[in-house]
Amino acid sequence: MTNSDSDGLFDNDWEDRGELAWTELDWQKYLATQEAAVRDYIKHYDQLPEAIDRIDEAARRMGWELAETPESATEDETKDEEADEVFAGDWDPYTLHRNPVYISTRALYVSLLAHWERVAAQPERVPAALGITLQALLYRGNEQALQAVQALEMGDYTLAVCLFKRALKELNLTLARLSQPDVAETPLAMRYREYALPRLFDLREIWLRVMNECRQSGRGDDSLPE
Repeated sequence: MTNSDSDGLFDNDWEDRGELAWTELDWQKYLATQEAAVRDYIKHYDQLPEAIDRIDEAARRMGWELAETPESATEDETKDEEADEVFAGDWDPYTLHRNPVYISTRALYVSLLAHWERVAAQPERVPAALGITLQALLYRGNEQALQAVQALEMGDYTLAVCLFKRALKELNLTLARLSQPDVAETPLAMRYREYALPRLFDLREIWLRVMNECRQSGRGDDSLPE
């Protein structure tokens, strides 16, 4: 297996940096670490319920801000530091699971799904049709968004824009479903609606930002229909 590192949000340098001989146990530990990052994100997010810039502050707390190169550092010094990092021999592989868009999207959807599963598990208080349709919408939106992040990682930026549009369609359908009369008539569903709306709007904001970055860098097709 080839180890690769990431230079930014989705500009990955897929250079061959040698063989990475990891056992199943190594990969299990790695995946557990990435799942911890998902939990950390939602923990930070939940601590900012009233903040307008929730997603920016949560990202800052996760350490996702790009480090600035000191003005005093020369070009040669910067290259030497980068070379030291590459050949230090103690780097982790870069996978989809470390992408900030993946982590934030997964974290918000995991919280939405887990919360709704607890609500829908009370059939005497939640209509069955509502429970099934809303859960299906959440799963489809999550799936399309994670496919979009995978397209980003593979460098297929136009495909990523298309998949994010599909995710946005599912998200809009979710918002519409939460506005139906049977939701208003179900107290548990109304409480879930209050919980879900900020997360759904923040997911939309994250995806729109990524789509805009793709287009600004000339990698997405802005002529695609909405």
